[in-house]
Amino acid sequence: MFAELGFDGTSAQLIAQAAGMNLEAMVAQVGDKAQLYREVMLLAHRAEREAMQAALDRFAPTAQGLIELADAYFDFYRDHPHVLALWMHRWMGDAIDVEGLEKLYSRPLANVVADTVREMIPGDVDTDYLLWTIVWSVYGFLTGGLQHTSPRARLARVHHPGRGRDDVAAHLRFRAHLHTLIRRMTTPAAFSGEREDASSG
Repeated sequence: MFAELGFDGTSAQLIAQAAGMNLEAMVAQVGDKAQLYREVMLLAHRAEREAMQAALDRFAPTAQGLIELADAYFDFYRDHPHVLALWMHRWMGDAIDVEGLEKLYSRPLANVVADTVREMIPGDVDTDYLLWTIVWSVYGFLTGGLQHTSPRARLARVHHPGRGRDDVAAHLRFRAHLHTLIRRMTTPAAFSGEREDASSG
């Protein structure tokens, strides 16, 4: 319910009804809505941390290693759309009165990934923005759809490639784009002038 309706759109009464309990009994047994939400977010974080830790454990400091790390991130959110939805709701201001979850969960994991890859990122590339470009791309692909620009597809409806795990062609196309992005962004600038332009721009 939190993933589909958001914290603000899910009432405690609705949760109790879905659980087949009266509200007072539910609160006495498992806590109020905020406590339940925190538990849901903890379980979501543990699942993501487990997946990413496995990828970090086998990480090699190469472009291919970065690609495999990004693949693990994409695969996790592709396979766990409810976790994606929970964080998307928070990005849009949901559960604003339940504070501290980013500090507890997403920020430490982002820091671990950044510290792991920072030394192999070229000096003219901002590590934080590179990592968040990947995050934003994965979230956008899996939630926002794709407006085709090829002549054959211009009249087609907006494509929502992330709405189904079975959209293999769309997933392969996005993954190839992600790999190209990582390779290009981790290739050092060929000339010092390019490096200076990038840093001053």
